[in-house]
Amino acid sequence: MEKQKRVLAIHDISCIGKCSLTAALPIISAAGIETAVIPTAVLSTHTGGFENFTYRDLTDDILTIARHWQSLGIEFDAIYTGFLGSEKQVDIVLEVFNIFGSSCLKIVDPAMADDGKMYTTFDCGFITEMKKLCSAADIIVPNITEACFFLGREYKCPPYSKEFVEELVRGLYSEFGAKVVLTGVSFDGKKLGCASLESENGKTEFLFSDKIPVNYPGSGDVFASVLTAAVLSGKSLYESGKIAVEFTANAVKKTFEAKTEPRYGLNFESQIPYLINKLSDKLRQ
Repeated sequence: MEKQKRVLAIHDISCIGKCSLTAALPIISAAGIETAVIPTAVLSTHTGGFENFTYRDLTDDILTIARHWQSLGIEFDAIYTGFLGSEKQVDIVLEVFNIFGSSCLKIVDPAMADDGKMYTTFDCGFITEMKKLCSAADIIVPNITEACFFLGREYKCPPYSKEFVEELVRGLYSEFGAKVVLTGVSFDGKKLGCASLESENGKTEFLFSDKIPVNYPGSGDVFASVLTAAVLSGKSLYESGKIAVEFTANAVKKTFEAKTEPRYGLNFESQIPYLINKLSDKLRQ
């Protein structure tokens, strides 16, 4: 029997709202992958639509946890990062990469901007720090807005031209030397999906599903977590993107049909059987 893989997920914990670690941990674990976590902060809820949420910063604990694991000789097959709350946290995560990352896959979701704007807690200095993290990654999973900030491009509202998306994807690969999965891609407003590129001279692959006119916080976390699970299960980047697009789209559909209040996030739990089925060959080994 093949040795179980182990991933380290470095994200915040929003106790209500199904994003960050509360999405990553169950999704990746369902794929049969041991999922260790370093929480960067604990929030009573995520910040998208909830007021008066509590927040406890755990910046000072990140390296303490990592160094304890290092003293135990613990190793990881991958490190997967999401929302990081400050430039200091980015620098610390780079140190974690140095501790564990020499032989493991590093997947970075920049999680710093959307809809043409930086998140309110960040300024332009954060872009410079996040670029350092992306430069150390093997796979990056930015959205269109983040890609534009990284490349100094003017943000455009969807739908996008294929040429514009191609330029972003190839620009990101050139900038960071990492495989790229660009999310939030739409050419006609009716379909939504991603574009991926595995090598400098490779072909940009596009994957789409029907777009439902509602936004759920944490959708990007769900997508990136499924992508991570599939890649670590031996799927190609294209296959992993396909599984992530279908999983996320089906979760959006189920959540929309149930008329769930958007701020409570996606019903991704309904799609766990789909993920297990897609990775079933790997899980039977």
